[in-house]
Amino acid sequence: MEKNNKIRKYIKGYLFILPNFIGFFVFMALPIIMGLVISFTDYNGFSQFNFVGLKNYIDMFHDEYFTVSLKNNLVYTLVTVPGTIVFALLLAVGVNKGIKGSSLFKTMFFLPNISSMVAVGIVWAMIFNPTQGPLNQVLMALGVANPPQWLSATKTALGSVMVVAIWKQAGYYMIIILAGLQSIPSQLYEAASIDGANSVEKFFKITLPMLSPTMFMVTILSIINSFQVFDLVNIMTQGGPGRSTNVLVYRIYQEGFQKLQFGYASAMAYFLFIIIMVITLIQFRGQKRWVNYM
Repeated sequence: MEKNNKIRKYIKGYLFILPNFIGFFVFMALPIIMGLVISFTDYNGFSQFNFVGLKNYIDMFHDEYFTVSLKNNLVYTLVTVPGTIVFALLLAVGVNKGIKGSSLFKTMFFLPNISSMVAVGIVWAMIFNPTQGPLNQVLMALGVANPPQWLSATKTALGSVMVVAIWKQAGYYMIIILAGLQSIPSQLYEAASIDGANSVEKFFKITLPMLSPTMFMVTILSIINSFQVFDLVNIMTQGGPGRSTNVLVYRIYQEGFQKLQFGYASAMAYFLFIIIMVITLIQFRGQKRWVNYM
């Protein structure tokens, strides 16, 4: 009798979580499995699944367009990740110091994160307009005869997108870092002051080491996010001018939803997954050298 009651309790528990399992299987697990299967076919959305083996993966590395997109994404990651983290760290430290107007600044810098990516992209595209945009209008008023073309020039387009990305994301990471800063025991700073440590020494000897678990998490999140960038590129440049701002996810979108090459697009998506997984694993292996857990 007691055994039957336990079984009934287990059944009731599993019935409560069954909707979550069904949702995960239908909307997560099944698409992931189907995407992997499709990556080995030449499926275009209408034809049958014709197995082509590793052809899509091999063609990927002979595709000049894909190579350019990969390089652009690596540059985007190498600039936006440290740029966003440093900017967010400076904002968090300033707010944590309780400077005058810190609450207002915290709201101002977090506001872009909750704003629609579409709205942000449209507004910044207008700001960067080479002829009527307020940015170039100000530069010309200051005496700059030939201001940059920003989104219209191959040399400045990717940089312009990266500036917007750093501006939008910094507020979110600022809140995370701020939570980490406020969890550092004040006794450590008091002891350092007694020992004669100045503000710079406190920052590098106490703040950064104690903040390392938070910075580790922020680094992983920002790297993953940098390889998934799509909205800003799609709204502001659509991969142009030329191929200067085309990144991996936008390239996947082009092959899958514009050219209907779902097999090839799925192969690129799984290559992107491998890149993110490898980088994340390397970070987890390397965290032992610089992350301090109390």
